[in-house]
Amino acid sequence: MKRIFVLFLPVFLLSAAVLAQPGGFQRQTAEERVAAIHAKLDSAFKTDPAKLAVLDTALTVLFKQQEEKMREMFASGVRPDRETMMAERKKYTDARDEMIKAVLKEEEFVIWKEKIEPSMYPQRPQGGGFNRNRDN
Repeated sequence: MKRIFVLFLPVFLLSAAVLAQPGGFQRQTAEERVAAIHAKLDSAFKTDPAKLAVLDTALTVLFKQQEEKMREMFASGVRPDRETMMAERKKYTDARDEMIKAVLKEEEFVIWKEKIEPSMYPQRPQGGGFNRNRDN
């Protein structure tokens, strides 16, 4: 009996550890993205709540339009080419930046773009650990 217990305890612990791990990457909703931007702007610059409320509404509409556009692009079943997707994302990013720029002062916007925004979107590793460009 002890032998069976000793054999199954590590298996049980390992399976419990695997099941406790979070699932795969899940996209944030438009509201979650707006809330993150709102929190960062408010904590960093103490922005006027009325301006932030208007910005929240505008960003929510923009992010929902972006989600819908991406859904349309993938709905055909054929993955769009990278350039098309990047151009589409750039349009929405530029629109978002213009909205934020309207709320912040010029020097605050520079701080936003250089320091705060990059920290909001950490870079995920690319390629799954296989280095195709490695010289052998």
